[in-house]
Amino acid sequence: DTIDEIGVRDGSNLSIDGLDFAPTFSIWTTIEETLNPPIVWEKNRGLYTTDCFSEPEIFHFPAGIGAYECVNVEHEEVIMIPREIDCNRVTFKYSLGAEFIDWLKTFAYLGLDSNEKIRVGDVSVSPRDVLAAVLPNPAKLGHLMHGRTCAGTWVKGMYDGKPREVYLYHVADNETTMRDWGSQAVLWQTAMCPVVALELLANGSWKGTGVRGPEAFDAVPFLNLLGEYNTHHGIMEMGPGLWPSPKATGQPGWDRPVKRAVVPSA
Repeated sequence: DTIDEIGVRDGSNLSIDGLDFAPTFSIWTTIEETLNPPIVWEKNRGLYTTDCFSEPEIFHFPAGIGAYECVNVEHEEVIMIPREIDCNRVTFKYSLGAEFIDWLKTFAYLGLDSNEKIRVGDVSVSPRDVLAAVLPNPAKLGHLMHGRTCAGTWVKGMYDGKPREVYLYHVADNETTMRDWGSQAVLWQTAMCPVVALELLANGSWKGTGVRGPEAFDAVPFLNLLGEYNTHHGIMEMGPGLWPSPKATGQPGWDRPVKRAVVPSA
């Protein structure tokens, strides 16, 4: 058995009432992950960076979420997974959407993605901090949000001498997380998995030292404990006659030729 590619694929069909632009996660972190060059790992090449929003593909998400375009972003799984699992390639992609990508590009062109402080009157401020301050707080948007978010890992390779693709995923429904936990779906899902991991470390189900990702440990206790918390996860077989495989669009990424105005230091 061999693994050709491991690809984290995250997407959602979330909508927010009454707001034209309101990220469901920290805009500070979102800028860091999307406007830094994405990282890809290949066995014969090692780690390398690509253009922002590169290698777009249509990915069909489960649980009624639907098909969305996913693009490369910067995320630590690309660095951590190859340390533990023998494979040929590792990627991480978000379904950002064309409109959201246009917003991010605009922030970059205006210099609003910068975390370097500039003088505004008598104070020094970071443009990115200002942007985060003026946008709605994602933690306060739950009552306006509708839909589901999905985070999962697509694995493609050979099993028993035959090609096989699977997608192991975790879904959070905003109506459910707001009702049961008082938290919107994206933030709840982001917090839930680390909490489960900490519980496994605390009860001795997982043991280890050093800086290690969850891929270094047995997945079965983790998935079982997720089930005990009544949170949905599943696995899909993908390929011809099954759930659709990812399909590349062939569109180029964005090499970010940003030329900002020079800001005087005094």
